Amino acid sequence: MGEVDPAFIQDPEHRPKIAFTEAQGIPLIDLSPISPQSSDKVSAVDEGVVREIGDACKEWGFFQVINHGVPLEKRQRIEDASRKFFAQSLEEKRKVRRNDKEVLGYYDTEHTKNVRDWKEVFDFTIEEPTIIPASHEPDDKEVTEWTNQWPDYPTELREACQEYAQEMVKLAYKLMELVALSLGLPGDKFHGFFKDQTSFIRLNHYPPCPAPHLALGVGRHKDGGGLTILAQDDVGGLEVKRKTDGEWIRVNPTPDAYIINVGDIIQVWSNDKYESVDHRVMVNSKRERFSIPFFFNPAHYTLVKPLEELTNEQNPAKYREYSWGKFITNRKRSNFQKLNVENIQIYHFRI
Repeated sequence: MGEVDPAFIQDPEHRPKIAFTEAQGIPLIDLSPISPQSSDKVSAVDEGVVREIGDACKEWGFFQVINHGVPLEKRQRIEDASRKFFAQSLEEKRKVRRNDKEVLGYYDTEHTKNVRDWKEVFDFTIEEPTIIPASHEPDDKEVTEWTNQWPDYPTELREACQEYAQEMVKLAYKLMELVALSLGLPGDKFHGFFKDQTSFIRLNHYPPCPAPHLALGVGRHKDGGGLTILAQDDVGGLEVKRKTDGEWIRVNPTPDAYIINVGDIIQVWSNDKYESVDHRVMVNSKRERFSIPFFFNPAHYTLVKPLEELTNEQNPAKYREYSWGKFITNRKRSNFQKLNVENIQIYHFRI
């Protein structure tokens, strides 16, 4: 990744500004009032925390959490293993390269909105194997299995990833409980959807870029799933599109915090009360950057639609039902071939 290949260059209106606005407003929420920290369940819920989560989901679609209960050593272990993996030669990394048959593993030619991202990634799923529809065709009922590809080096990567994944699942259930309560729903309202989850974790590496004003680590996008929990290093680069004025706002790293964002599925479940927000990743010319997002996604057979409890005559459903499994298989197609049409989006299901 020396000279900038034209495939990486953003259209002028989407190029990043080198001067940026720092996010003063993205809420930092302390989860310590919620106990016990070791449980998947939020047993003693602090009303203030529920209100803060609701306000953050409404106003920003993003927030940060501290005192979240994830042991720091588990995060450090996966971060160290990730750095070791990406430090290898391209030849070594490509031994676990993903393709249209093996959709998990290493990849360095991902596109967002048909422009190549300045990054390399390693993906693995939480459930092994993960069950997914075999094709995006609506009438095809066949399913297939996604299985993880683990590299020989570093030897500790697999265990570090699997241990960290369990911590992410625990935190995700806690957060979904708070989101449910903030919508006036029972705390366990969303739990059933994630029984056969299609969640996955991505290890991201963004090398230094000689033209940070032309390329992006990840182009502007919204997350299609339920909830995203991001660990980022101290370099920073995540930018969020502020709802009030459309400005791109930089999210500064907070030590040992996680950045949480609402995905498209929560937007549909909440019938637009909470919105999934555009975000992107800047690169810089001097420092490499690492991050680890966890994408909390429901079972493939989930039919996503606005929840009955949140719709009525005054506020009718704004989306028609769609299959989550078919949605992701559709999305995956565009990772391997440049399609002339826009990737599938939730607004395609708007009523």
